[in-house]
Amino acid sequence: MRVLPATLLVGAASAAAPPLQQVLGAGREQVETWSKQGTNAFSKPLEQIQDGLKSLSDEARQLWEEVSNYFPDSMEQAPMLSLPKPHTRLADSHWDHVVRGADVQSVWVTGESGTKEREIDGKLEAYDLRVKKVDPSALGIDPDVKQYSGYLDDNEEDKHLFYWFFESRNDPENDPVVLWLNGGPGCSSLTGLFMELGPSSINKKIEVVYNDYSWNSNASVIFLDQPVNVGYSYSGSSVSDTVAAGKDVYALLSLFFKQFPEYASQDFHIAGESYGGHYIPVFASEILSHKKRNINLKSVLIGNGLTDGLTQYEYYRPMACGDGGYPAVLDEGSCQSMDNALPRCQQMIESCYSSESSWVCVPASIYCNNALLAPYQRTGQNVYDVRGKCEDESNLCYKGMGYVSDYLNKAEVRKALGAEVDGYDSCNFDINRNFLFHGDWMKPYHRLVPELLEQIPVLIYAGDADFICNWLGNKAWSEALEWPGKSKFASAELEDLVIKDNEHTGKKIGQVKSHGNFTFMRLYGGGHMVPMDQPESSLEFFNRWLGGEWF
Repeated sequence: MRVLPATLLVGAASAAAPPLQQVLGAGREQVETWSKQGTNAFSKPLEQIQDGLKSLSDEARQLWEEVSNYFPDSMEQAPMLSLPKPHTRLADSHWDHVVRGADVQSVWVTGESGTKEREIDGKLEAYDLRVKKVDPSALGIDPDVKQYSGYLDDNEEDKHLFYWFFESRNDPENDPVVLWLNGGPGCSSLTGLFMELGPSSINKKIEVVYNDYSWNSNASVIFLDQPVNVGYSYSGSSVSDTVAAGKDVYALLSLFFKQFPEYASQDFHIAGESYGGHYIPVFASEILSHKKRNINLKSVLIGNGLTDGLTQYEYYRPMACGDGGYPAVLDEGSCQSMDNALPRCQQMIESCYSSESSWVCVPASIYCNNALLAPYQRTGQNVYDVRGKCEDESNLCYKGMGYVSDYLNKAEVRKALGAEVDGYDSCNFDINRNFLFHGDWMKPYHRLVPELLEQIPVLIYAGDADFICNWLGNKAWSEALEWPGKSKFASAELEDLVIKDNEHTGKKIGQVKSHGNFTFMRLYGGGHMVPMDQPESSLEFFNRWLGGEWF
């Protein structure tokens, strides 16, 4: 893995200098490798950037020149490419089921008005879903739980998304189904499986350890490696924006619930963290845009998300300088420099929000990340947890990520799951760079949330020890959101969140406020990955949310 602590979040990316160079620019060894391969993929995107700059408006050109002057190293190398991962596609005979999107699209039914219409909306013809029943005894992971793994294939675009499904340990015939997404953009959701909320973790001996607090205690959970070229997923092409990724997720769910109609009748929820703050509003909006669907979407949950940069970036200085409930990480001079940089950062983000042009949004991302994230990162403190230093720079500060990668790279594990790639990486830095250099990072996806609130409940939760997507910023953007319930939600007081009905009944685990379909939670003692840091608290609020307590 070629990474420094905050260059790529376990759920949300953070391109900041000096590690920005590690994400946005390839190392010399990698460039030499591409040169030997004879690929023009490295130079061609740079030519496209140069051609694009020629046609920019004066405002956009000034933004790029300003960022280049402030942070020249960040702009030296910015190729937009994603080299294909080595893989071997297995024959259809290897799989227990193959669901053809074209077959699903060919099913017509009589609508309420008596006219013929497709049973399921959407453009699914190019997609297939391959399904393999996983033998739990072969891996020792939740041996009493039914599991499936496989790929969603977009045959036109040569895209192949890997997923792993676990039935509920409790009552799978009635318990809800949840899709879990890690962020990045470009990080595998199998990180969430083995480090956070899945049925097992991996210890330093690369052994499987049972998780008593798994989210499949009372729900069936799908872990999805998306976008393509993340984790076990692969492609000859690439996805570099959230909207395109949403089309793939809708197809996956449509075909999965077609193959397993016994789960389609259950309530369905989407949960994720970090860059999931971008993903989830888009994915949920895509699902709800289809009137004829077999996806029973009931709510979404966003943990420590990056959703509204204009509001959230204001809270990096307070969180780093002692106003978030933990001691200051930065000295007064660094805090003042962040205060000085904030107005220009917000001006750039406002321009991005107005135009939604990549040529305007990219400079905003680079300027703001360098000016407001880099001072913290240079301290060596963990950007995902203000309480300690980064313990393993090669694995996003967490040694456990290396354990998970070692486990998932075992040949017997890949074989048991039907993984078609030659190796597993927890995060793909090409994907991260592609999203940033297509302007996706600063896009105003929070504007989709009000429409979601008209139809389904939305939970914003945040571990209060995280810096990179901190609770102050998440609380602020949720209160600033323009929707009919804004004033009542914003004025509502945070109340104690306490454990119910177990040996720790009455224990305070956080704070919560709610109005209408909108809820915000602060979780005490949780970093960027709340289920890893506070497993009991995590399962407590998760179960109660699915039970409809705050709806």
